[in-house]
Amino acid sequence: MVTMRDVAARANVSIATVSFVLNGTKRVAPETRARIEAAIEELNYRRNVVARALASSRTRILALLHPDLESRANATVIQFVMGAAHGARQRGYDLVLWPVNDDEQMSHLLAGGLVDGALLMEVQIRDSRVERLVASGIPFALIGRTENDDLPYVDIDFAATIREAVAHLRSYGHERIALITDRAKDGPGPGRIMRVESAYRDAIAPLGGPPVVIAVDSTSAGGREAARTLCEEHPGCTAAILVNEGASAGLAKGVRAAGRTVPGDLSIISASTTRELGEMIEPELTVMAAPAAELARLAVDAVIDQLEGVPDAPPRTLIPCTLVPGESVGPVR
Repeated sequence: MVTMRDVAARANVSIATVSFVLNGTKRVAPETRARIEAAIEELNYRRNVVARALASSRTRILALLHPDLESRANATVIQFVMGAAHGARQRGYDLVLWPVNDDEQMSHLLAGGLVDGALLMEVQIRDSRVERLVASGIPFALIGRTENDDLPYVDIDFAATIREAVAHLRSYGHERIALITDRAKDGPGPGRIMRVESAYRDAIAPLGGPPVVIAVDSTSAGGREAARTLCEEHPGCTAAILVNEGASAGLAKGVRAAGRTVPGDLSIISASTTRELGEMIEPELTVMAAPAAELARLAVDAVIDQLEGVPDAPPRTLIPCTLVPGESVGPVR
């Protein structure tokens, strides 16, 4: 088995210098780093995570905690995961995706000393998992928010995102705008659902009409259900803001199945999603692209900064989605 000593001998440096490069604990001259990295590649050296943890009391592993994925992860979740993984790797850490829903699962993770820090997704307004993280003392950051804004978090600025979506639709003459969101499975659901609905109600208040909020499953069937509800119960709505990525294709299909067209009869903006998903729908959706990778990297940096004693205050960062025009928004007929 190739050891750190072998790498040091090949690169003609000390074992300590190799350790500095592997763990990112001290600055090493670029030329020296290049020799060490070349030696690692030539010798096919792989670090022994268990040995490293025993020696340093650190595993340099972060856990990205996400509820059990009952259905296939959507495109935005994947961008969050990949952004976090890249951010961790850039700072010399590894990331594991850890499905966790309840206190028992959380206890196993925190008590085992398997990870140095944690990031939590799909945060609920009142979330016992967050309480357990706080009590554990383990460094963490939230991707999302509870009702307690004093905790370290990064999140989409849903208020700004929904305001921009409504303003874009109003520029085309739309006054009757519906909101289609996720159907919470248990309890109040993720905090983003509540914040999206609150932002929507505030944004359409000047229009004077009643709010139309439709919550459906995050599936193609859920999108078709939303289309039927819109067409049958709210025929006066000429536009919809969709904050339910999994329902995107079903919504467009359902509108066509009802004998209506997009955007001729119904304009659609899909918010908190990806540009790529919008391009896959017919017609191409106008989207509010989520800053998933950027938020994930910021959350990773927040956890690692806590681990490494960086004195900056924990982040409380909101970033809005970015409007990407497609073909699904048009003037009121």
